[in-house]
Amino acid sequence: MNKDQSAVIFDLDGTLWDSGDTVAEAWNDWCGAQGICRRFTPDECRSYCGKTLEEIAALVFPELEKARREELLLGCCMAENPPLSEKGGTLYPDLIPVLEELKKHHFLAVVSNCQEGYIEAFFRGNKTGYLFSDSENAGRTGLTKGENIRLVMERNGIRRAVYVGDTDGDRKAAEQAGIPFIHAAYGFGTVERADAVIRSFRELPQVLASLLNE
Repeated sequence: MNKDQSAVIFDLDGTLWDSGDTVAEAWNDWCGAQGICRRFTPDECRSYCGKTLEEIAALVFPELEKARREELLLGCCMAENPPLSEKGGTLYPDLIPVLEELKKHHFLAVVSNCQEGYIEAFFRGNKTGYLFSDSENAGRTGLTKGENIRLVMERNGIRRAVYVGDTDGDRKAAEQAGIPFIHAAYGFGTVERADAVIRSFRELPQVLASLLNE
């Protein structure tokens, strides 16, 4: 990449897409197959977005020992990947044309706290892989979101970047990585503060130009 090119790094859930319906169905099917009497709604699954696997497992299966609940939650999460790879999730309005325009001038990447295969399911199921030059996830590296943002920046020689996300965890990750944070206010979460706010995806190019002084 051009060393002077800025990067836009995105969270996934609540920022680029909404996969709640498919995720809830996959979790319910998997738990049923395991004989687990637990049912999930799409809104409940959306409420877990932005949290780590360990945090979600403690919320979903609080009565179980740590190792067991994390094993079960990982099973739920891995069950999401095949249906999402096949039929994708719901993209936010204007996402594809806006990303195609941004890609002409910026390095685009995705960093999420998800399991391995989830970002790839987003790429395959919604045919979005061509828009992004890199991605990283906690399931592969075992690192925090902030550390994964820095990892993507360092291995691609990125000097300037912003992180776009919808939760306060995303804001904290951007602060940990030392880059500005843009709050996707149309998503699932609220934040304490942000360097900029977008209320629809189509607002992103103008906000980026202002924030990056381009």
